[in-house]
Amino acid sequence: MEFCVEDSTDVHVLIEDHRIVFSCKNADGVELYNEIEFYAKVNSKDSQDKRSGRSITCFVRKWKEKVAWPRLTKEDIKPVWLSVDFDNWRDWEGDEEVELAQVEHYAELLKKVSTKRPPPGMDDLDVSKAC
Repeated sequence: MEFCVEDSTDVHVLIEDHRIVFSCKNADGVELYNEIEFYAKVNSKDSQDKRSGRSITCFVRKWKEKVAWPRLTKEDIKPVWLSVDFDNWRDWEGDEEVELAQVEHYAELLKKVSTKRPPPGMDDLDVSKAC
């Protein structure tokens, strides 16, 4: 799941076996808070979150991985701000190993993007031609 908050600060994500608690401040300093009770138990020890400049993505692994949930939340009422990301939709009647590899590949890409590296060298630039 993804919480879209640009330039977030004071980000706190707590993933427990039956719920997720998310809070942060947006660029305007407005405090945001969400608490979601999951439909069923998740593996909180094998779940993680990643922060980027535009959002906080949470990878939550279900306790029973091969069991499809009818919805994310425990309650039958869907919050108005919650929507399905069909780009990341998973069909449970497919090849689970391929799907798991795709999810792990996506997680690895996020790790690489979030790893800070030193800026590239600019020694080869000709300063005399600068604007």
